[in-house]
Amino acid sequence: QLETLEQEEQECLELRPHPTEKRTHIVSHQHGMTVTKTLQEGEAEPQSQSFCYSRAKLRGLLLEGASLLLLRVLARRQTMPPDLVFPAMDTEGDLCTSSY
Repeated sequence: QLETLEQEEQECLELRPHPTEKRTHIVSHQHGMTVTKTLQEGEAEPQSQSFCYSRAKLRGLLLEGASLLLLRVLARRQTMPPDLVFPAMDTEGDLCTSSY
């Protein structure tokens, strides 16, 4: 049984005159997961916001690393179960679904 304990994503856009850096940090804890999003545009102070999801909302959650592992297993087995859908998190840290 695999579980994501922590995940960090970083995106940098080199747009002149204001380069933009976006980070998303996801940490698992006893009550669920905390998502912290940070945005820095140019020399401005970084803007940050955090929010939490309960364990109940995250049941079956498939984050990026687990999704890659699942795709490898499915490719190795050369089979695809019908209607394979998991809860997932989009690039903004919002809950969504992922269909295979």
